[in-house]
Amino acid sequence: MVMIMIYKTVDPRSIKDNLIKCFAEEWALITAGNREDYNMMTASWGFAGEMWGNDSIAVVVRPQRYTMDYIEKSDYFTVSFYGDNKAIHKVCGSKTGREINKTKEANLTPVANEKYVYFKEARMVLVVKKQFVQQISEDAFIDKTVIDKWYPEKDYHNMIIGKIEKVLIAD
Repeated sequence: MVMIMIYKTVDPRSIKDNLIKCFAEEWALITAGNREDYNMMTASWGFAGEMWGNDSIAVVVRPQRYTMDYIEKSDYFTVSFYGDNKAIHKVCGSKTGREINKTKEANLTPVANEKYVYFKEARMVLVVKKQFVQQISEDAFIDKTVIDKWYPEKDYHNMIIGKIEKVLIAD
């Protein structure tokens, strides 16, 4: 049985979770699009802080990921966390929305409008307005060991930074 969450809206600065731990251990779903058309993917890399006078979050998405197509054409994206529910990530981290309906396969319930999408099963949702997208470049690395370890195919991530406009916490 899937539990449906009821949310309260909180200020980004009052998030009690350690977002480093959330990304590294819990993982996240990055979702972009709108109620008519969207895609999501699992992410385990990201960080948050203040940027350009805003409470902000940065995520990275490889250019070949289907979700990147949606991020490019959307003004908003969401970053959502699901506790220890790794079943969602088994689908959203290993399959492509080009070939399957990940929402159905992961048993997710979308909440969508004309700007963004998240899922009722999330325990925390960050609604983010996109501000910056740039592909990471090889020549910017000072520690070149990162390249061999994480980019053997030279498929450098795009870094997406956005202003956190809303935080929803399961009540």
